[in-house]
Amino acid sequence: MRRTQRFPVQGANSLWHIYKTVPFIKVMKNFVVIQVARYTPFLNVKNGMYRRFLNMRVGDETSFALMVMVDIMFPEKISVGRNSVIGYNTTILAHEYLINEYRLGEVEIGDEVLIGANTTILPGVKIGSGSVISAGTLVNKDVPAGAFVGGNPMQLIYTKEQMEQRRNKES
Repeated sequence: MRRTQRFPVQGANSLWHIYKTVPFIKVMKNFVVIQVARYTPFLNVKNGMYRRFLNMRVGDETSFALMVMVDIMFPEKISVGRNSVIGYNTTILAHEYLINEYRLGEVEIGDEVLIGANTTILPGVKIGSGSVISAGTLVNKDVPAGAFVGGNPMQLIYTKEQMEQRRNKES
């Protein structure tokens, strides 16, 4: 199971309880900042917006491609290490609203991680430094440092050791 906190709700599904869990004004501010950042081609401006207005932890020289969608309600639960690349149209979620409960979880992305386009990262996962996530992957569990993963559901393709052995054979 991912590292998430669970909050049960009574009556209507948990999304109906949204403004009991996060203030409306925060969601509106985050929406505006995220939409501007999604279309901003200037990486340093985008990273500055995430740090200053959304309280995300973003490492130096990290690159968020166009159309990346970070969690609109809890972006402060997302951290990305230095020199990582978050691919086009990737979604990073720190919350899940379900029928009888909602869940919150920190998302930790390490240093020098490559995340392919159209990937979805679910709450409560940790992606180790040096990992590669192929395009279109649903990251629903932790990714070990240096691993190459892909698919839906996500599967381990190579470990760091297997990749090094392969490189050594090719040289």
